[in-house]
Amino acid sequence: MDAEEILKGLNSDQRAAVLHDHEKGAQLLILAGAGSGKTSVLTKRIQYRILCGVEPEKILALTFTAKAAAEMRERVQKLFPNAGVRLCTFHSLALHMLKCKIPCEGGAGGERPAYELLGFKKMPVPTEFSERDFSQALSKLKLKVKVSRENLFSDCYGAAVSTKLQSLREAVLESGQVVFEDLIYSAIQLLETNEAARDYFREQWKEILVDEYQDINPSQYRLVKGLLGDRKQLFVVGDDDQAIYGFRGADIGNIERFCEDFKESTQIRLEWNYRSVPNVLYLANDIFKNKPIHLRKMLRAGNLNGSGGNPLYKENRKPEVWVSDNPVEEIQKIVESIRELRLGYDLLWKNFAILVRYNRQRLYYEQALRDYGIPIAGDVVADAGETENGEASPEVTLEDGVHIETVHASKGLQYAVVYYAGLCEKLTPGECTGDRKARKKQLDEERRLYYVGVTRAEACLFLLYCKCRFWKGKLRRFRRSRFLPRGMTSPAHSAKGWPVVSEKVRNQDSDFKMPVILFKIYVAATVLGYMLMYILTLPFTKPYYGKNFGAWLDHKIQDFSRFCMRRLRVDLTIEDQAQLGKVDWTRPVFIVGNHNSFADIPIVFLAIQKTVGFVAKKSLGRIPFLHFWMHKIGCILVNREKGGAAKAVREAIAERGNAVRVFIFPEGTRSKTGALGSFKSGVFRFACENDAILLPLVIKGSGPVWERRKDWGRRKVNVKILAPVDVLECRRENEKFDPKVHMLPMVHKMMEDAL
Repeated sequence: MDAEEILKGLNSDQRAAVLHDHEKGAQLLILAGAGSGKTSVLTKRIQYRILCGVEPEKILALTFTAKAAAEMRERVQKLFPNAGVRLCTFHSLALHMLKCKIPCEGGAGGERPAYELLGFKKMPVPTEFSERDFSQALSKLKLKVKVSRENLFSDCYGAAVSTKLQSLREAVLESGQVVFEDLIYSAIQLLETNEAARDYFREQWKEILVDEYQDINPSQYRLVKGLLGDRKQLFVVGDDDQAIYGFRGADIGNIERFCEDFKESTQIRLEWNYRSVPNVLYLANDIFKNKPIHLRKMLRAGNLNGSGGNPLYKENRKPEVWVSDNPVEEIQKIVESIRELRLGYDLLWKNFAILVRYNRQRLYYEQALRDYGIPIAGDVVADAGETENGEASPEVTLEDGVHIETVHASKGLQYAVVYYAGLCEKLTPGECTGDRKARKKQLDEERRLYYVGVTRAEACLFLLYCKCRFWKGKLRRFRRSRFLPRGMTSPAHSAKGWPVVSEKVRNQDSDFKMPVILFKIYVAATVLGYMLMYILTLPFTKPYYGKNFGAWLDHKIQDFSRFCMRRLRVDLTIEDQAQLGKVDWTRPVFIVGNHNSFADIPIVFLAIQKTVGFVAKKSLGRIPFLHFWMHKIGCILVNREKGGAAKAVREAIAERGNAVRVFIFPEGTRSKTGALGSFKSGVFRFACENDAILLPLVIKGSGPVWERRKDWGRRKVNVKILAPVDVLECRRENEKFDPKVHMLPMVHKMMEDAL
């Protein structure tokens, strides 16, 4: 077995995470977007470290559920059977630590169970406790602060309160009957107060991995820090956008502060989503468009074929907002939609889910679907197949039924079709209470919960707003949720209840006409004004963002490109964007495409979803403000009349090294007809010289956007991303490889076939 077997199928970001070198890059935080394959990264990282010679017993991986730990263990052991990696929950780790025998301090010889070092008279055993008995015992102490049973052993109370609590603590130490949080606090005390125990456990585990890092609470964070010490071998995966357990003590600040807590640490983003179609992801990305730049992610669709090749996935449907006047109208729409999609696309009942914020809502939808004869997952039914001789058939739990779940329960799951119900104020978001700071904190978590619900959908997402419904015993009216996108208009419904596109919105500006010359003046003025605005703010922006300025620039280039599409009245479609997930962006990348218009540049930025420099005429530098931004993004300006283009490109490549990303139009000049012209060989030579990745793309319909525009109407433009070509692999396979002979014709044919 070699490393390539473990790394097979990973995209460039996942690969970088698995191969991370702690000695060079210190601790690693992986910001893993929804559906980005974080479990694969974790398990392959463990496999890779074992392959590198790390003893499996020296690896500790922590997660939140025994089910997740078991799944990861099964994956690891596919390549390394019986590997003794400790894959467990925080609580089972703490219990294990208390059972371990610790060498006595001072070299006196002998060992003692760790729990004895903490004063336990018996082996700790997690048990249920009586809330009533604890409250009665607590009331006798007459404390002025609130103490919960889970925090009985916390050290946050101060000396006076701790002294009064000692009698309750002693009772637990005597009986050994603990709750789960007692285990965590005991393990922390062991690490922070007993040097022999601390040395023993740090020697026990050389590398620590943590799953769902956004969900750890302050005590679990202290446990991880205590085990790690000042070492660098910490590998954590989390998604601050899916931090939805603040109500049970999880602290999202652990992710937000990671780079402050570990000054030398590295951050990698996993943004390729292998679950949802692009239009669902566009909505998901828009939810957090105002969050801090250093934590912002942009999910991209990484699944070329969808789930099993079902045509529903290839349609890339836009999420729809359904508005209903009452629950009866709403459930009729849902039922009709489920039946039509199920028959039309050969889906199973279990491919459908209704998501809600509260359990009380779930019960309503379960009963409503039963009334319509639609099976519900989890229902107990008679198994007719087991009936013999007329006897009563045994009951079985129905697996193939529609899933109706709270959004909290749906985390980690996915469904082809999702009906996200209750998108109204006081349901989603739920009612927020307390002072202004508390309400904002709750609202932020409600927004993250909404994001989790949206990203459960694979192919179809329906956002449901019902104006009037029974809630808490009475009929109430609800306002539209602030989370619902304002730009999405509820579709009209046919007689069958099936949504149809509203032509009113599409044609709302068709009555207004503008001469082409005025339209071009308007576009040029607003686009140049956009450029000027950000030039003026740059002296303040750069110091503010500091080392995150590059990330800010990337996002601003994307914003600028979308702005250009709106002003140019372009409807842009991007095909096969998942091909970008195959590109190793740590190597030099040369992007090649056909050239029809000035508008091709913002179109390419949106297609690649990365900032790339491009080779352009020096004369473009005479356009006000454009030269400034071309320099910022790393464009290579050449004088085609005097020659020397190859030298300029080579110098730029040498300066940027492996970080180079350059877009080159191999035709040299813009096509006047839209047909693909002959290619110049320069870009192919550069790619060969640098053992680069060559990424072809084809743009259709951009000519009439600007140069050949005849009216101010909307224009449809299509970009198709083609399969990347690894020049290094080509050279390995052919010793006499000549880019002009072997690569140029091949890429030209690929692009010609795609036009």
